[in-house]
Order: sequence, then structure tokens, then C-alpha cells
Amino acid sequence: MSSEPTVFTLGHSPDPDDAFMFYAMAKNKIDLRGYRFEHRLEDIQTLNERATRGELHISAISIHAFAYVSDRYALLPCGASMGDGYGPMVVVPGDAKFDATSDDQIRAWLSGRKIAIPGRMTSAYLALQLYLGDFDHVVVPFDQIFDTMKAGKADAGLIIHEGQLTYARSGFRKVIDLGEWWKRVTDLPLPLGGNVLRKDIPAPVQRDLLAIMRESIDYGLAHRDEAVRHSMPYARDMDAKLAGKFIGMYVNDFTRDYGEAGRNAIREFLHAASQRGYIDKEPTVEFVE
Repeated sequence: MSSEPTVFTLGHSPDPDDAFMFYAMAKNKIDLRGYRFEHRLEDIQTLNERATRGELHISAISIHAFAYVSDRYALLPCGASMGDGYGPMVVVPGDAKFDATSDDQIRAWLSGRKIAIPGRMTSAYLALQLYLGDFDHVVVPFDQIFDTMKAGKADAGLIIHEGQLTYARSGFRKVIDLGEWWKRVTDLPLPLGGNVLRKDIPAPVQRDLLAIMRESIDYGLAHRDEAVRHSMPYARDMDAKLAGKFIGMYVNDFTRDYGEAGRNAIREFLHAASQRGYIDKEPTVEFVE
């Protein structure tokens, strides 16, 4: 490498799990090998859209959105957000007349009702399509879904991020946990998010960036308390205990490496979406090695 540092744009969500993963990189806790990183914090729908234009060198992305950017990005084998038996949920106001229990009853109850969703390229939306089929929806920022229901602009809401832990105290009831359903029908974790790297970056540099990313995740896991403290400014409506629980849900063994189960989950998720016509074509799932 030259004496001048190479600068890479790095996009991730302003959420405690992403902040936890990138803590060591943001605070120079590990060897960055002479590279510099410009952290771009944006909501996942915006990052998905930017990825379709190839704007960032490295980015967090919805696995759903990967189907549309696999020509120019490869997945890093670390940095996954997987819900192993849990994940995005559909919730309704606490006073809603809802008493369905079976999947058929739940689908019938949701049919014809308007559901607030956090973006059409999110994995949560694709998972709900696979569960429910086509449905009436309105797109709002993920942190406005509760307010959208309270204002009567939607009958139900598809919640991601910390809403999965705070919905009950906010006055809502769970209708279906899509990660739980996916595990039941496939015996696989639900692939929600990953990190991608532009394919036009030279292979030796790709390997360096992968190593840095993996070391950052390992550092956070090895220095959990300080990494959680770093993440707290991004923990909307969560105290340290709840933020730690949320981070534990989405920074885990799958985050360190997808493994065969994680890789199979991605392929099955996108294959099912392709078979149902929810994505144009089934992408080749390519990992940086």
C-alpha cells in the first residue's frame, strides 16, 4: 500500500447492533491496515436504494435488496443479521378485535387490512409477502410505524429493530413473528441483513476489508460491555439491559460467519421469493472469500 490511506465509504444503520459491530473500526481499536473509513449512517431502506446505484464501497443491506445488487456487490461472510426463531413481527393496537391463532386464521384476519411496512426492499416485507401473499400496505419510516397505527392510517404494522422488544409497552399486540414462522416451516434462520462489498475493489483489498470487518465483530464480542456502551446513543427507547438483549439477538455466531445454515437460509429465502414471483430472478449468492 502507498503511504496515503485508502478511504472507503461504509454504510450502516443507526442501530445498536450495527454500532456494536463497527465499534472497533469507528474507534480505531484494531489494526485498520492503513485504510480509512467514512461511516455513513442511514436507515436500511435508504442504504438499500443506494446499493442499487453502487454508491458505497461497503454497506449494510437487506437480504431482499441483495437480489437487485448481486451484479455489483458480493456478500461478506460476516456481519449477518439472522433471526433464528425470531424476527420482524406484525403487530396491532391492543384494542384490536384479534383472536386468531392458526396461520390460516391469521392470514384471513389480515386479508384486506392495511399494514404499515418499513420499506419495499426490506427483508421483513419480503418475509411477510411469503407468509401472507400480496396485501394492502403503506410505506413509512420504521420508527413511525407505531404512530401510523395510532393515527388510524394503518390497521397493523410490520416492525423491525427495537420495536420487536418494545411493542407491548407501547400498547400493541403481536399477530405473527415471521422469524418464528420461517423457522417452523424451513428449520432455518430468517436472513434479514448482511454487509456487501463492491466487486470492483481489487481482490487483495477485498480480503483486507473482510479481515478488518471480522476483527471488528470479534473485538465487540470480546469487549461486550464497552461495545454496548458505545451503542447506547443509537438505542432508541431502550435502556442498557434491553439494548444488550437486542444486540444479543442480532450479533451472534451467524454474525461472525454465516456458516452453512446461514448460507442455505439466504438461498432458500431468495429461491422462495423467486418461485413466488416477488423478485425478478433468483440471484447468484456470491461471498467474498
